[in-house]
Amino acid sequence: MIKVLVVDDDFMVAKVHSGYVARVPGFEVVAAAHTGAEAIRAVDELRPDLVLLDIYLPDIDGLSVLRELRAHPTADPDVIMITAARDLDAVRGALRGGALHYLIKPFSFEALRDQLEGFRALHSKLSELPGDAPAAQQDIDRLFGARVRRTALPKGLTTETSEVVERVLREATEAGGDLSASECAEASALSRVSARKYLEHFTDTGRAEVRLRYGGTGRPERRYRWIG
Repeated sequence: MIKVLVVDDDFMVAKVHSGYVARVPGFEVVAAAHTGAEAIRAVDELRPDLVLLDIYLPDIDGLSVLRELRAHPTADPDVIMITAARDLDAVRGALRGGALHYLIKPFSFEALRDQLEGFRALHSKLSELPGDAPAAQQDIDRLFGARVRRTALPKGLTTETSEVVERVLREATEAGGDLSASECAEASALSRVSARKYLEHFTDTGRAEVRLRYGGTGRPERRYRWIG
């Protein structure tokens, strides 16, 4: 099992993300931390393989935690940032700190599952290499290739329909607005379920962003904007 530490200042968000992880075979959440200090201590004590790390923490920010983990003499887990921070300085800091990926909240279960499965493939490839022999170039190419973000259409989605949904979403964004899955479905002559699959794919691959609109009752509505 791949051990995961979830770090988020919001207890409910940490619980949701832990639930996401638990749904992916081969992964287990060993703890949830809600401050930077708790995260560093948990890494030292539990030695997780992977840390899902928020940036906005009440004591020290997640990028400082990332740098601290990289300087740790013994425990050095891989890290995926999970955060609402969108500024380029934060993204650069994550890249320079060696984060495997950067997921902007709120994200779907499918988006996190995709990254976990990619990490599992990378973890498996590393374990297959002989520890006492030099790595061949093809082995290195396979390892770094496993880190490339997947942007191809998932199974069941088509290029033609993707272009229709993209056009509808672009037009709404250029007009200064955003769209729900239901509104996109009506404009593109699709079912709501189908429209949402394409919208979530655009969000997962960084071409659209989603925000939550809270109403009086029920679950918040997801609103999408094209960002290219």
